[in-house]
Amino acid sequence: MTIAIIAHDGKKAEMVQFLNEHQDILSSKNIKLIATGTTGEKAKRAGFEVNALLSGPLGGDAQIAAGVAEKKVDMVIFFRDPLAKHPHEPDIFMLMRLCDVYDVPLATNPATAQLLLKAL
Repeated sequence: MTIAIIAHDGKKAEMVQFLNEHQDILSSKNIKLIATGTTGEKAKRAGFEVNALLSGPLGGDAQIAAGVAEKKVDMVIFFRDPLAKHPHEPDIFMLMRLCDVYDVPLATNPATAQLLLKAL
């Protein structure tokens, strides 16, 4: 199972904390993590094995969206900052739309992400 993790700048620490809190689930299953660039680097520094793609604004969100469309991504955990403006907003909406089109579970906050991981 491949899980994509993405976090806007104001949510990166929250993502790392979330990963640490759910390390038992993430390490006990056959789970591969992929991430946008900076989120992936922060997760790596926390000890997680992550394939870091491009930074979100440089195309990382689009890379993950392509993975969803190609059925290579099984779940997306995307801690969005709804109060900030993002220059790559079209890529974000494309990713969310493709998760709906391809019926890929998408969590945009820790509560939903926790429920998805517990379902594994």
